[in-house]
Parts: sequence; C-alpha cells; structure tokens
Amino acid sequence: MMAIPLAGALAMLVPANRFLRTDFAVRAFGTAVSGATLLVAVSALTAFDFGATSRMQLEIDREWAPAIGLRFHLGVDGISLPLVVLTALLTFLCFLYTLRHPPAGGRIRLLTALLLVLEVGLLGTFVALDLVLFFVFFETVLVPMYVVIMLWGGTDRRAAATKFILYTLLGSGLLLAGMLLVGATAGTLDMTELAARHGSGLSHGVQLAAFALMGVGFAVKAPMWPLHTWLPDAHTEAPTVGSVLLAGVLLKMGTYGLVRVALPLAPDGARFWAPWLGLLAVIGIVYGALACLAQRDLKRMIAYSSVGHMGFVLLGIATLTPVGINAALFGNVAHGLVTSLLFFLAGSVKERWGTADMDALGGGLLGTSPRLASVLTFASVASLGLPGLAGFWGEMLALLGAYRPHADLPRETFVTFMAVAALGAVLTAAYFLRMLAKLTHGRADGASGGPAPAVSVQEYAAWVPLIGLTLLVGLWPKTLLDVTTDPVRALFGGG
Repeated sequence: MMAIPLAGALAMLVPANRFLRTDFAVRAFGTAVSGATLLVAVSALTAFDFGATSRMQLEIDREWAPAIGLRFHLGVDGISLPLVVLTALLTFLCFLYTLRHPPAGGRIRLLTALLLVLEVGLLGTFVALDLVLFFVFFETVLVPMYVVIMLWGGTDRRAAATKFILYTLLGSGLLLAGMLLVGATAGTLDMTELAARHGSGLSHGVQLAAFALMGVGFAVKAPMWPLHTWLPDAHTEAPTVGSVLLAGVLLKMGTYGLVRVALPLAPDGARFWAPWLGLLAVIGIVYGALACLAQRDLKRMIAYSSVGHMGFVLLGIATLTPVGINAALFGNVAHGLVTSLLFFLAGSVKERWGTADMDALGGGLLGTSPRLASVLTFASVASLGLPGLAGFWGEMLALLGAYRPHADLPRETFVTFMAVAALGAVLTAAYFLRMLAKLTHGRADGASGGPAPAVSVQEYAAWVPLIGLTLLVGLWPKTLLDVTTDPVRALFGGG
C-alpha cells in the first residue's frame, strides 16, 4: 500500500517522456497511482478479520537496525484501519479534483510527487508499530505539506508555511524525547509489546514526564488550544487539496498518536494529566466557536471550526473511558469526512468567484448555484452535529464520556467540562447557520451574483463519496463502533 505511491513519486524524477509530457497526463498518472493505492486499502479492508479487531493483522515484521533494536514492523487493527482507508480515499479524491481544477502555480510534476510522498507518510504513521519507525513516518509528512503551502498557497503563503513547519518541528522534538525516554527505560521500541505491558516497568515519574512530552508533541498536530495558531493560517493559504489533506488526515495524526502511543505506554501519566487535557480541550471548543463567529473568510472559518471539533476528540481522550476513546476515534473519522467536504466546497466557491470573503460574496447562492449551495448546506449541518449525520455521534459520545469519566478522575470537574462543551456545540450551530444565512439565502448582491460555472464531473466525484459516507456513518454508527470497541477495551487491559 505504501510502495505504490512511493514508486509513483519516484517516477516523477524520470525526465518527461512521451507518456507524461503534458500536465494533464501527469495529473492522470497521479490519479491512477492513488486509485491503485485505494484499491489495496480496500483489499486490506476485505482481508481484515472483523471478528478480532483488537488483534494486529496483516503484519510485516522485519529486522531494520538490529544493533539498536529497530524493526520494520507494520500492522493494522480496529483503531488504525478506518484512518488508513480514509487516508487512501481522501488522497484519491484530491487527485480526482485536480484533473479539472489544478492549483495555480504550475509545477504539476512536483505537486504530484509531493502528494504521493505525503500519502506514504500518512499511511505509514497509521500502520507503524515501532516507535522510531512511527516517528520517521510522522516526520515524513511535514516537508511535503510545507512545500505544498509554500509553492501553491495564497498571498501570505510564506508566513503560513513557516509557522506550520516551526510549530510542528518543535512538537516533534518533544515527541521524540518522550518516545526515547520510554524506549530506553523499557528496553524495547516495539509498540505492541509496550502496550501489552500497560506501563509496567516504567516508574511513575518516567510515565508523567513521557506522557507530558509526547502529549505536547501530539497536541501541536491535533491541534490543541493554545498550540493551534499555525492552523488557521495554513488552512487559509493552502490550495484546496492541501487544505483537504491537512484537515482530513494530518490533524488525526495527533489524536491517533495520543490513543495509540501515549495512553497505553504511560497510563499513570495519562491519569495525572487527563484533567488538564480536558480543560484545554473545552477551552478549544468554545474558543474555536467564538473565533468562527468573528471570521469573514470562509476557509478561515472552517479552519477555526477544526479547533473546536478536535476539542471534542481531545475531550473524549481525556475521559480515559472506552466510551470517550470510541468517541474520539469516531470523531476523527467524522471530522475527516465532513471537513474535507467543506474545504472542497470552499475551494469551489473561491475558484468561481475569486474570493472566499463572505461579505464580498454576498448572498443568493441558492439562486445562482443551487447545487453547490445545497451541498454546502448539507456539509454545514453535518458539521454542526445534526442527528443522523456523522458529526453527531462523536460529539454526543464525548459528552457522555465526560459525564462518566474514569474512576480515578474528578467527576465534578468533568461534568463541568461537559456543560462547557455543550455550550460550544450550541455556538457551533450558531456560526454555521450565520454562514449559510450570509451565503446561500437572500438576494445575490455581491460577487456571487455573477454567472457561476456548472458543477464539474470532477467536483461531483470528490463530493459524492464524502456525502455518502457521512450519511452511512451517521445513520449506522455501528459501522465504526463495532470496529473500534474491542481494541479500545484492550487499551485498558480488557482483552
């Protein structure tokens, strides 16, 4: 699954030949490669034994650097499988989108290579089972995304790209320190073995320090308030495909790392720091919603909404309960589907009318571009948590987890967090309804009053799978919950 996009990226180094002479041929090649990767991901889905979701499956375990105990160890279980498929799907949809709507700035060969390397790093992060290998894939993602923002972004792309790389590199340094502290003390870097120990062999002080270091490293990527400030700039300036992958998958690396690495490796540290994680999560929920209410730019508003939505994911993790962790994993996938759709739509709006400024666009989208406006309305109500759509279950289960947190955590504190988070959910509905009132209703008295190109086949191809999965997961939540429940129980020693 990772070899195919890696080979595709290396093929971009070959000088232009008669098959890949035009930009369109290169974009079609990237689409074919990412499509083949998606087929392998789907074949992994069909080969996966859903009767044993807590067991690592489809494993590869080879010696990598035996002198220092490193192994090339890959595998997938119920926690990582949904994110693997989501990564392969979103990358393919991004390439499909570029067939008709390539980012301005040319250099399509370089863009194709970078997106394929980005896919390798993302997939590797979700299937790596060695701490150092996990870190290598985790870091592989940074440089391609930095270059995508720097070369194909908006007018302030240099500042946004620089802030992105500085924040994430700082977090990565702390993450590596925490991982090496665990590995050196425990005598192994194998994540499955360390998780099975549930912290035994690590002193209380080591677990506190390791969880703090790894937690901050993952929190930068999540992003958790107040380490989130790189996100709005990066989202606003990135091209559409960059924003989709950044929101749909890159943010999940942080919350996945907390569940896969930090919680099982340092459970004492998790219990000590959980109230602080919950506090910062609910601050992020309310802060993100208030910031959205203050935005004029559509892409920037969606970016700030991610701070709030990922706050619910972090709150679920902070409860240290199976319900809360399941909420976090569900929220990860739901946010990936819905926010990716929102960024595809924001890109379509900006391409048609040359701006994402909601005041400049004016209203009346339902009259000038009814299909675009209808899908935007669907994505917005899914993101605000309408029951029956994907966004509802992650938030509701996170609130339920906060109502009944782990027995070692202060229940009164978490019930307070639940009340504050519920207020954030109300504010989320407020800013999405405000956005829809500004853009879709009323008279077309701004830029959107001009003639609008029809929705292209490529746009439909990018939107429809996300709409379908948002409905499927929202109406049938056991699709995901049945996959994640057993491995989450295993995290807590429940087999």
